[in-house]
Amino acid sequence: MIARPQHIAFPSAPVLETARLRLRMPRLDDFAHRLAFYASDRSVWEGGPFTHEQAWRIFASEVGQWPLMGFGPFSMEDRQTGAYLGEVGIYQPEGYPEPELGWFVTDAAEGKGYAAEGARAVMGWAAATFGWDHIDNYIDPGNARSIALGLRLGGVQVDAKGSDPTDVVIRHDLRRLPC
Repeated sequence: MIARPQHIAFPSAPVLETARLRLRMPRLDDFAHRLAFYASDRSVWEGGPFTHEQAWRIFASEVGQWPLMGFGPFSMEDRQTGAYLGEVGIYQPEGYPEPELGWFVTDAAEGKGYAAEGARAVMGWAAATFGWDHIDNYIDPGNARSIALGLRLGGVQVDAKGSDPTDVVIRHDLRRLPC
């Protein structure tokens, strides 16, 4: 059996830093955190829980967006400790009408503002890199915490197509980001 390498990074993913976070290309060892999330009841808003195999396919396809599309997920880690905190990024699997800004945090990172901090950094990067006017969140209507975060980030609920017909779509005007 051939052993898998543990740390592979595509050179196309930048490293973004905020006051508390380092946003970087996901690595193979980050999958364990993603698997824990997808196996838990917290993943219900993403269509889960998922099996190990399903979680791997989702993770691999999202990470694979980097070399194919020039964007994808960033793993969030604490700048001081290096601890993995979750993920934030731009996703556009087949069937999504536009690129979507999304996030999740580990149980230990919940409620500490990491998703908001990471999302702001990704929005700034997307505006500067792609020149997009806006980016949307596609959120299950039952996910009140993510809807609240999308609105807290300055987004507004719009009548637009999401990834699912029932999605709440929150649009962020990237032209109005603070300088």
